[in-house]
Amino acid sequence: MNHKNRWIFLLLAIITAVDIYGITSDSPLLRYLTKPLLMPLLILAFVKGHDRKSVYSRLLISGLFFSWLGDIFLMMEGIDGIYFILGLSCFLTAHILYISYFLKIHPLGKSFLQQYPFLLLLVGIYGAGLLYLLWPGLGPLKIPVVLYAIIICTMLSLALWQYKRIDTKTAVLFIAGATLFVLSDSLLAIHKFRQPIPYGGMLIMLTYVAAQFFIVLGSLSHQQQHVPQGQLSYVS
Repeated sequence: MNHKNRWIFLLLAIITAVDIYGITSDSPLLRYLTKPLLMPLLILAFVKGHDRKSVYSRLLISGLFFSWLGDIFLMMEGIDGIYFILGLSCFLTAHILYISYFLKIHPLGKSFLQQYPFLLLLVGIYGAGLLYLLWPGLGPLKIPVVLYAIIICTMLSLALWQYKRIDTKTAVLFIAGATLFVLSDSLLAIHKFRQPIPYGGMLIMLTYVAAQFFIVLGSLSHQQQHVPQGQLSYVS
């Protein structure tokens, strides 16, 4: 974070607070005015904080763009059920883009998970437990939700894999973002398919925006410190 994007992050915090107020006050109009601004603000903050083009930049911005599309579709869910599927597909794409980002990172050392691979079982157990909890209420969405659960657990695993491969600060930012993203998706799924969660809408948005914020900070840190010079002009 620097002076170029600090004010954008501040504006993001304000818009997020207003959006959450729209949730708690049950004001659809306020949400329609605020929620579509969140991901564009993060894209702007990223571009202002990192003006070099690279494969990482494109993957990060594309992930935020598909997240924005997912936000829009989920806002329209009440109009037609197909919008939930479209929103799910967009967030699935965003997770795959983040997975691609993590896979492309050039290691500086040996991952902590390479030394203790059994820890990945914890992520798998979490995913399986979540599906077990949701299963009775999924109906015809069983296959899409299973696929989504596999993808988000993969994204979290690859974020965890960065620990000790890159500098600790960057790895922790990525892990925090991925963990919060999985938490947000889990809360959303439980709220929709299992039972309403008290203050569920507020918790889902807080964890979601925080997740994207940490992923953006992680990417800024990673690219400013570790992207080889030969890749700075490469866009793929």
